[in-house]
Amino acid sequence: MLELKHIEKKYNRIPLLVDVSFSIEKDEVVCILGPSGGGKSTLLKIIAGLEKPASGQVFWDGKDVCQTPPHLRKFGLMFQDYALFPHLNVFDNIAFGLRMQHVSEDEINKRVDEALEMVDLQRISDRSVVDLSGGEKQRVAFARALAPKPKLLMLDEPMGSLDRALRDQLIKELHELINNMDIPVIYVTHDQEEAFTIADRLLILYEGRIVQSGSPKYIYTHPRDLWVASFFGLNNKVEGKICSLDPVVAETAIGKIAFSWCERKFLIGEAVDLLILPTALSMIEKNVDDLNCFEGYITDNIFKGSSFTIKVRIRKAAEFSFQILAQVTKGEKIIFTIDPESILCFKRKK
Repeated sequence: MLELKHIEKKYNRIPLLVDVSFSIEKDEVVCILGPSGGGKSTLLKIIAGLEKPASGQVFWDGKDVCQTPPHLRKFGLMFQDYALFPHLNVFDNIAFGLRMQHVSEDEINKRVDEALEMVDLQRISDRSVVDLSGGEKQRVAFARALAPKPKLLMLDEPMGSLDRALRDQLIKELHELINNMDIPVIYVTHDQEEAFTIADRLLILYEGRIVQSGSPKYIYTHPRDLWVASFFGLNNKVEGKICSLDPVVAETAIGKIAFSWCERKFLIGEAVDLLILPTALSMIEKNVDDLNCFEGYITDNIFKGSSFTIKVRIRKAAEFSFQILAQVTKGEKIIFTIDPESILCFKRKK
């Protein structure tokens, strides 16, 4: 339903968006994920019509809408700071866009009541937004975006100003609300946990370019390069050289490591970077003379509620972080294997 083709944007001659192209289907929730300052919010404004691209096209149902004014596109945009009007109460904030569209008062009452019910704020419709909590303001902004019944909903860092506990609660509520809507949604964030909860598909935006697209699970387990991996907190990296091709094995500072996932053929002696996923470790009772079997010492152990995040030092050569279910003690010696299916290999850049 929405399609962007070769969108370009510059500020002071510095590229902000570079050849951005993607499409979104009906009912799809797409999350644009990337570091702050990477052009995510600007991209939303271009789609909404609040900014014009230097070049490229925005299509809705096959029609180029780049020259269509924002109010005629009928896209909903929830801003990062919510942009609520402090002199209006909750009801009037939600009704504002409808009144700008000259909707009848009866219809306004109906739509605002529906929006308030969706976000469970019926009881405070006459309260000043100045007196609301952060979570309540977020709900009012969301209701205001929904009241005009937009064809496309865009959310720009909607949880950015909330504390972690409230953010975790509201992201679950927002996930349920979005799943019950019959429109496509674009959700912008730099928070990976939000993206994993909300998105059907991720678009990773880095330095103005979409560097990878795919489901949250696929991108997490198959990042296209080390930058994408590090952005997701995958930092268990070790350098190596290919020493065998069948099976594929790399010689590293901690020993020989066999791995299964690779999208290209390697050469003997080729320099590579191995990335070990945090779920790759399995503890065993005794050492075996085999590939991917190591001894290490626990240097840190952090309880995460349903699991533990541990740090393991191996041969004084490397320290890796893993997620496990069993409790271990700091300083404890463990023997473990690393799953070849949970190791990614990248050609080392010079």
